[in-house]
Amino acid sequence: MGNRRLGLIVNPMAGLGGRVGLKGSDGAEIQQRARDLGAVPQALNRAAQAMERLKTVEGLEIITYPGEMGEDAVLAGGRRSGPQTSRTDDSPYVCSSPLQIIGSIIPGATTARDTRAAAREMQRLAVDLLLFAGGDGTARDIYEAVGMAQPVLGIPAGVKIHSAVYANNPLSAGELAALYLQGQAEGLREAEVMDIDEEAFRQGALSATLCGYLRIPHWTGLVQSQKVPSTGEGAACSAIAVDLVEKMGATGDGILYIIGPGTTTRAIAEELGLEKTLLGVDVVLNRELVARDANEAVLLALLQEHGKGKAKIIVTPIGGQGYLFGRGNQQISPRVIQQVGRENIIAVSTPDKLHALGSRPLLVDTGDRTVDEMLSGYLMIATGYNERAVRKVSF
Repeated sequence: MGNRRLGLIVNPMAGLGGRVGLKGSDGAEIQQRARDLGAVPQALNRAAQAMERLKTVEGLEIITYPGEMGEDAVLAGGRRSGPQTSRTDDSPYVCSSPLQIIGSIIPGATTARDTRAAAREMQRLAVDLLLFAGGDGTARDIYEAVGMAQPVLGIPAGVKIHSAVYANNPLSAGELAALYLQGQAEGLREAEVMDIDEEAFRQGALSATLCGYLRIPHWTGLVQSQKVPSTGEGAACSAIAVDLVEKMGATGDGILYIIGPGTTTRAIAEELGLEKTLLGVDVVLNRELVARDANEAVLLALLQEHGKGKAKIIVTPIGGQGYLFGRGNQQISPRVIQQVGRENIIAVSTPDKLHALGSRPLLVDTGDRTVDEMLSGYLMIATGYNERAVRKVSF
């Protein structure tokens, strides 16, 4: 097989609003709010993890955009650039093979227009695979630029990742890209590009739209499924809620409960007579709501105030995908999880949601490999009143 061409596009703003609780990162105003709240970009590190898996692929030429839109991730992932040609404001920035940098950007001010322009240019340059790091908004931009004419694959780096065009995690993205470029993947398949109304999402309403389809490489176990909404499971959710609330006692047990998003977890708050944010993270102490729609900073402050070993995290897997952490609940960050401890994580799920996953494991993608490894293994899941199931957790 001759030399292969890989295109890389990184949306540097992807995921910026996750840990600070903004439920998305689309638009300059939200991105500035995220920065004001102390958000730290994550997309570079996640793209670099994928590129680490590709640095040993022989005969690979990488085409990317300057700086934060790709070049930084390639170099951080271990790919050397070689001598650089001269650069002027009107000429592309080109490094000797195997890394070629095209186009130009204004650092710190990239937009969806830059993503679309980069994708079209890489399609013109006939890359064999276009790898991109972002969330659902980025996938929509890639679709609008190249449609199904270009094989692509997403590195998950956003807050909301409902689309089925993404690998399970950055390492899976690098592994699948390598398999495809070396002719070893299971072929290409059509995958859904979904996006939601972020403003409605922040108000607690989930309205997902099918934008179209992209063609992605496939390998069983490396690509995430499309998110599937939970419906018609009220009785099962109520049974789980009664079970957990009874264990808290009539006045509470002095434990700080960090309750993640979802309809299953919302039923627990309702059983306590509390109003929970459907798509946010809330905190309960002694049957009282002490923090509503909390971000990472609020959670860390509460944990420090309450003391070590006196907190639990309640989460439910995402329907159809099986993620416990790393999709839509980034407020419960690796630092929060480490302070609470694996032994204090309570996973809840209706039987139907687990059954729909088949033999697939539950997944974690926190952005911290050490924490992902800590969370892996077998976990007890509350599935009803005094009913439990055991499922494997992987990353």
